[in-house]
Amino acid sequence: MRFGIFSLILLLAAGLAFFDWADPLGRSLLDAQFRYLRANALRPVANDVVVVGIDDESMRAMREPLTLSHPHIGKFLEAVAKAGAAAVGLDVVLPERSYDEIVPGYDRALITGILVARRNIPVVIALTADPSGAPRRVHPAFVAAAGADGTGYALMPVDDDGVVRRFDERLASGGGTVPTLAGQLARRLGKGVPEDGLIDYGAGRAFEYRPLAEVLAWVDAGDTAKLEAAFRGKAVLLGGIFRFEDRLPLPVALLQSDPQNRSAPGVVVHAQVLRNLLNDGLIVPAPRWAVLLLCLLMAMAWWISGRAIPAAIALLVGGASILIASTWLLGRGVHLPAAPALLTLIVAAASRLLYEAALQMRERSRLRRAFGAYVSPRILQDILRSDPPPGLSGRRYRLCVLFADIRGFTERSEGTAPEATIELLNRYFSEVTESIHGAGGTLDKFIGDGVMAFFGAPQPLPEPCAPALAAARDLLARVARLNDALEAQGEKPIDVGIGLHVGDAVVGNMGSAARHNYTAIGDTVNVASRLEGLTKEVGYPLVCSADVVAQLEDRRGFVKLGEKAIKGHQPVEVYGWQPDGGAAPP
Repeated sequence: MRFGIFSLILLLAAGLAFFDWADPLGRSLLDAQFRYLRANALRPVANDVVVVGIDDESMRAMREPLTLSHPHIGKFLEAVAKAGAAAVGLDVVLPERSYDEIVPGYDRALITGILVARRNIPVVIALTADPSGAPRRVHPAFVAAAGADGTGYALMPVDDDGVVRRFDERLASGGGTVPTLAGQLARRLGKGVPEDGLIDYGAGRAFEYRPLAEVLAWVDAGDTAKLEAAFRGKAVLLGGIFRFEDRLPLPVALLQSDPQNRSAPGVVVHAQVLRNLLNDGLIVPAPRWAVLLLCLLMAMAWWISGRAIPAAIALLVGGASILIASTWLLGRGVHLPAAPALLTLIVAAASRLLYEAALQMRERSRLRRAFGAYVSPRILQDILRSDPPPGLSGRRYRLCVLFADIRGFTERSEGTAPEATIELLNRYFSEVTESIHGAGGTLDKFIGDGVMAFFGAPQPLPEPCAPALAAARDLLARVARLNDALEAQGEKPIDVGIGLHVGDAVVGNMGSAARHNYTAIGDTVNVASRLEGLTKEVGYPLVCSADVVAQLEDRRGFVKLGEKAIKGHQPVEVYGWQPDGGAAPP
């Protein structure tokens, strides 16, 4: 059974490693890891990217709608190129047709800016797609001015939860690759560009963009020092930065001006991708075999003890180890997904706990059936709570065995109706059961009008004689009260003899598979039975062996009767006890 469940856990581990079952949890963990890295282990970059934003302030300064901002963008391109920027990208939606018919000279201003910049640095303009997914046309004159490698798509893949985590140039409907804005800029700067990868949000500080209006003011003022300080040797991206437009959900906040907002303008996302490509690269996924190996390792948690504390320790240590290792690798450019291994660990540990709980429930049910008729409910609960629970196979215990018998009951029953005899026995046995169970003893069996019980099993007792004596005394008191009731009903009272002896005995289920009884056997049992028979001879209702009396702290009321011969046994030194503390009647 255990190997069968373990095999299922291994299959689950393989499924989690090779399929996307754990992706929702995995994305949440990945986002949390990026936030941790940015807060505690932010990795600086050598070749950073400058973002110039067309924001509300810039729109007010230009006094024209964005679609008519060609002269301003042209002026910006010329200034950035003269300031010594490494490359410039335009994340701006350029029009499909010429605007010269509306405002003469507008197209020429932008085309001139592109051509001037292109003579000095790489220039890439953004292409987009319409709502149907088809490429959106850009006025051919602008594309021609940018050149053969001067365009790239400003598109980013979005995960199922709407968050941008990946860079992927396999955006064509047929599965082919298309150049992206960030990818083209990196290529023009001599960097290799992979087809896909995770965006490394743990690299570089949040972007502090410069408003386009500020840059144009420097140009108008002829402040070349500020322009060179801002752009020399840097890749530059120009795009819209508005509070509620063109925002993409991200795992982290990337704008210094909006540090609590995990959505950022598209130009900022392209800047982060370009920053990755110009420095340490994108994050690469760990090989599938490594994920599978980690999941199989976590599946071994099934073999950890099914107790709650070891399982909790395994979950804490294993889970923490997975998260620490995965986060450490993520900070070094490798994504080892933590979710498949964590889920495997949780399933393995939880399955073992449930399995052990089912076994315990079955064992408790078995113990309840086995001991329910022999011990009191309180003792039964102690048995069920014991760890490990007592077994039913033969085991040696130190017991104090009690035998009780009604004297002369055979002669009494000969002159009594059977129904009355049964009623009397039931009343008597009810009192016996209360006495035995009340003192924590085990009721072995009823033998005619006699009863056998023992103390010290199935729950071992350090000293079983005291509770056995308490049960015997309580039984005699109960018989006295029963006799008062019998006399009030006009019936003869009963006399009871009790024998007690202590020693080792074997206790367990005796009998066949079809019918058995939980009982004790051994010389101790035989001696206790013989001592009960001596009660008639010595005249005391309770007779104990000297071994029992020696174990008692309070020995008042016991009368030493000397050694007595016992059939089939060496003589035994015995003591007698009367409820009123007197001597035995003649």
